[in-house]
This record gives sequence, structure tokens and C-alpha cells, in this order.
Amino acid sequence: MKSAAVMTTTTELLEGLHDRGNRVVWEEFDRRYRPILHGFLRRMGLDDNDAADVAQETLTCFVQDYRARKYDRQQGRLRSWLIGIARYRLADLRRAAGRRRELLGDSVIDSVPDDAESDVLWAEEQRRFIFEQAVGELRATTRFNERTIAAFERVVLRQEPVTTVGEELGLTAQEIYNAKNRVVERLREIVKRYEDTFLGD
Repeated sequence: MKSAAVMTTTTELLEGLHDRGNRVVWEEFDRRYRPILHGFLRRMGLDDNDAADVAQETLTCFVQDYRARKYDRQQGRLRSWLIGIARYRLADLRRAAGRRRELLGDSVIDSVPDDAESDVLWAEEQRRFIFEQAVGELRATTRFNERTIAAFERVVLRQEPVTTVGEELGLTAQEIYNAKNRVVERLREIVKRYEDTFLGD
């Protein structure tokens, strides 16, 4: 089954966010960007709880700013706006932690990563999110049998040896390679469709 959160374009989501009563659009926006923000903030050194809190604050702040007409897509990408809010919140958190550490006589903690590093981290988290969503859709909608999917996951995703996987699943090496190729081809189609929904952000 296709996820509405990922199959709706960014433009459609943003248009819908102007309607304060449209909870469906807010939920779609949240489902798409919260996991990316959370992973992004974890990569920046926050623990799971702090990353969840800052991701929530970022999304809420963005929607408030957007509805107040402070965000203009002509002046920057959506991801840049979200990264900017997240980095601002992260800097606040680190300043507060730095003050606490200074009171204890410790050095102040590291600064927030620069724009280039932030962009790289965001792009990596977005790719990870897309891939996870695509694999989930593949499992939910595929006509491949369970052994084919299991062979793909074990050989491609977990990097297990073909011989080991073949022995345990009762497949020859050639059958595994054939299965891998078929699944990869289908997965590429799904990933491309998901990537298209992020165009422009």
C-alpha cells in the first residue's frame, strides 16, 4: 500500500498547510519530515529524547512561520528552512548545556555544524528515509515470494555471504543473484517515485 505521506508532493503539502483545520496534511508533513529531522539531529550529537523534542519544536515552528507567510520558497529550499530552525534550536540547547558545564568548570561543548556539513547530513538522512520507505512498500506490495525477499535483505542489506544464505534458504547462488537483480530493479522504481516527491525541497 502506498504511503500518502511520501506520495504527496512538497508543493501539495505546503498548499494544504495553509488550512489550519487540515489535520491530514499536517500528519503527512509530520510523517515525512520528522524521521529525517530526528536522524539529522541524532547525527549532530543529540540523544534520542532531545532529538525528538527538537524535531517537534522545528516542525511546529516551521508551520507557524509558514502560516504567518514568513517562508517564501522563492528565497530558499524547504530543507534549508527546516535545517535553519533545527540548527537554531540545537544552538540554544548547546548554549544552555555550555553554561551548565562552565558552572561546573568544564569546557563549553562543540559548536553547531556549518551549512555544508548540515546539508550533507540532511541529504544522507533523507536518502535513508526514502530507502526505508521503499523497502517497506516493496515488502507490503510485492509479488516476490518470501525467500526471494529474504535473500535480497540478507545478501544486499546485511551483506551476508551468498553461500551461507543459499544453504539456509535452500537456494543456489544463481537463484540468489537472479532474485537480487529482480528485487533491485523493482526497488529502484519505488525509490525513484519517492525521490520525485522531494523535488524542490
